[in-house]
Amino acid sequence: SGGSAPPPLPEEDCMRLNPSFVGIALSSLLAVDLWASKRLGVCAGEASAWGSARPLLKVVEVSGHGIPWLLGTFYGLCQSDSSAAREVLLNLLFALLLDLVLVAVVKGIVRRPRPTHNKMDMFVTISVDKYSFPSGHATRAALVCRFVLHHLVLAVPLRVLVVLWALVVGVSRVMLGRHNVTDVLFGLLLGYGLYSVVEYCWLSPLNAPALFALW
Repeated sequence: SGGSAPPPLPEEDCMRLNPSFVGIALSSLLAVDLWASKRLGVCAGEASAWGSARPLLKVVEVSGHGIPWLLGTFYGLCQSDSSAAREVLLNLLFALLLDLVLVAVVKGIVRRPRPTHNKMDMFVTISVDKYSFPSGHATRAALVCRFVLHHLVLAVPLRVLVVLWALVVGVSRVMLGRHNVTDVLFGLLLGYGLYSVVEYCWLSPLNAPALFALW
């Protein structure tokens, strides 16, 4: 009363009224991400724009799933009679296990829900698979792509196919409505960087003789 000045707002209220540039940028990025992800989810259901292509993209989904890669690598490791091949396959198995653990930890920490238009009919899921960030398929695709290109002698057409497969796996996650765009982009970057960790920790008969003694 009497024209006295109002009391100052608490600091947290001032922050809400004057959001930082970083906060505005992140909010805008999130909005664009959600909008683009919904627009690109053209195979999220049978009634979607490209719903007829959904079965084909689900085959692509299985091709990037962890279980087929783990089982196939383990089988090859057991059947291989070459020490060089066993070394490569053992490190691929190590890379796949590291990928699964890392993605599960990040998903458990971030806990970003999957897109609302996603249909939960994925091939073999576990508890953390209800979360979206990052895309485990994208991470695995980038990791396997770098691994194969560095450790297998392939003709140029096959090398191109490997790269295209990794990209198609990433794109299919958004088209199926499984992930947002940023989930896939971060997953690809994470998988690309994870390969460098595997190379740094490369297992060989010199530094891991007990593992190689099993085969």
